[in-house]
Amino acid sequence: MRSEIDEIIERVRNYEGVLRKRPIQNVVRALSCTQVYGKQLPSYGDDAAVIPWGDGFLLLAADGMMTGLLLHEPYAAGKASIMVTVNDIYSMGGRPLGLVNVLACGEDEQLAGIVEGIAKGCMKLKVPMLGGHLHPDAPKDQPSLSVAILGWAKKVLRSHLAEEGDDLILAVDLDGRPGCRSVVSWDANSGKTSEQILDRLDAMPRIAESELSVAAKDVSNAGILGTAAVMMENSGKGAVIHLDRIPRPDAVSLADWLLCFQSFGFVLAVPPRNTDTVLDLFKAKGVTADKVGRVTGDSKVRLIQGGRSVTLFDLDREAITGIRYRPGAKDS
Repeated sequence: MRSEIDEIIERVRNYEGVLRKRPIQNVVRALSCTQVYGKQLPSYGDDAAVIPWGDGFLLLAADGMMTGLLLHEPYAAGKASIMVTVNDIYSMGGRPLGLVNVLACGEDEQLAGIVEGIAKGCMKLKVPMLGGHLHPDAPKDQPSLSVAILGWAKKVLRSHLAEEGDDLILAVDLDGRPGCRSVVSWDANSGKTSEQILDRLDAMPRIAESELSVAAKDVSNAGILGTAAVMMENSGKGAVIHLDRIPRPDAVSLADWLLCFQSFGFVLAVPPRNTDTVLDLFKAKGVTADKVGRVTGDSKVRLIQGGRSVTLFDLDREAITGIRYRPGAKDS
């Protein structure tokens, strides 16, 4: 009989949210020639582009909704398009300034649902939709929605700056419920006021501005372990993650929880001297956070449960996104 840790490894390694990241490396490689233009900082898997601006940084990100979600839950897809892009900005220590969208939808009821969801997301998170482009002749079974966001940060949290010896902290909001039917997700935004949601998110800029950490990542559709592994890949590091330390709601199994897309979920690499301060900051904002592991100097992401240590990914031998920081590479 297989143990729980074996089931988790198989599910994570074969999870669509992880597998669909593999083509990223080819796209990044093909477009890297354009990086000679502009004054942006080099990116090694960041959730947003980082552009020095004034006494801080502009943050520019974009995301696209999965077709299945748009087809089956158009309102939820519209709302989620705002949430995921706003989270990308906060995950890097920034605050959003505004959004634009590209929407392709030719069916009136479907279009109305998507737009209603966009409006709800913007009102909930208090960020304006400044414009965009509409393709009104898209076939009903081929809707698409992409949203771009601009933010600003005084100091930034990066995806590739985890250091050996850092504590890995997972911050999640357990006060929620299962989310969309079309994707495995956890909705911790519904039922909360805008003020509650924004105060919770503001923990990330505060951590960045106080220099308590320089490395963080938003829990994406790769789930908790997939996101942590991508962060280690980006950083050229490994990690030891203790499954029994991962906070989760009682109503969700550990295996399911580890794959959930989180409406509020962040992985941070924190120097041990700052760990208690970071945990206290999240606690003060009603967020459950715990030290779930540590960053190691090798390239293996290992899971520990019940005395067993099993390798989830060996990033020297395999790639998730293929984006990896190499010491000595140009950066700042």
